[in-house]
Amino acid sequence: MERIPNGVYTPEFRSEAVKLVEQEGLSVDQAAKRLSVPKSSLGNWVRAARLGKLPKAGQGQRPPTETEMELARLRKELAEVKLERDLLKKCAAYFAKESR
Repeated sequence: MERIPNGVYTPEFRSEAVKLVEQEGLSVDQAAKRLSVPKSSLGNWVRAARLGKLPKAGQGQRPPTETEMELARLRKELAEVKLERDLLKKCAAYFAKESR
């Protein structure tokens, strides 16, 4: 599952994530990995749910614009391409050394 840019989650998603922790018995860390959300966010939702304030969590957030979502996607893609490039450089250097 791919992470959502800028952490904009629906109230239904938040309540289901909290149910994973409270009813299913998963730890916050395990549930966060399973849902691909930051564990700090999930921990905040669990705390808010225990205080009865989960419906109010995240009300001040605005949904990301198309441009912001595209920018996040492109940044992720650029990071992946840089990793691939660096790996290829190391492989080329290794095989160049082997052929001598």
